[in-house]
Amino acid sequence: MTHPIIADLESRYTAKKYDSSKRIPQQDLDVIYEALRLSASSINSQPWKFIVLESDEAKQRMHETFAHKFQFNQKHALEASHIVLFAHNPAYQREDYAKVIDKNIEDGRLKPEEREQAFGGFGFAELNTDEQGNTSKWTKAQTYLALGNTLHTLARLGIDSTTMEGIDSDMVSKIFEKELNGYVCDVALAMGYHHSDEDYNAKLPKSRLAREQVLTVL
Repeated sequence: MTHPIIADLESRYTAKKYDSSKRIPQQDLDVIYEALRLSASSINSQPWKFIVLESDEAKQRMHETFAHKFQFNQKHALEASHIVLFAHNPAYQREDYAKVIDKNIEDGRLKPEEREQAFGGFGFAELNTDEQGNTSKWTKAQTYLALGNTLHTLARLGIDSTTMEGIDSDMVSKIFEKELNGYVCDVALAMGYHHSDEDYNAKLPKSRLAREQVLTVL
């Protein structure tokens, strides 16, 4: 009997065509949103924003970001049920980490008198900050942890998805400037239900390199 985790991962694939008439029910969206919130990140930094495009107006704005390039992904903006913009903080600073520490105190993970000591973890962020104060290489990587977590969550819920690194980040930053508020989006995720007749990828077998080619046990 296949383990449920493996069944999830074997069933998951990249949707190439969505059925625009189908929408993700709210009870599943609530699970997805909570999974996003609970995603892991280095030093629990949570240097991200997840902007969900649900309304026709919001998805039309996303459609417009493909005006100059990556048109192969443009159709997903209108046809998918929802789009999530995974945005990262390009200049993560001590005051950003302070919010995490204060929430730890509120939740009982830390005692108030341990607050200053807890900033020791911020040293790792400093190691990943360049001379201009840019942390993008590090904070962008955290969004991919959240992305992977979301992909598995969607597979468990039986919801299809398409990871889109093929987006025009400059256009996204311009059109969603207010919502991003200085954060940067380099990857987005389309979510919904594939078109049973027109999604060729749904019918293809799963293909991965053999375990012995990618896994070494010492």
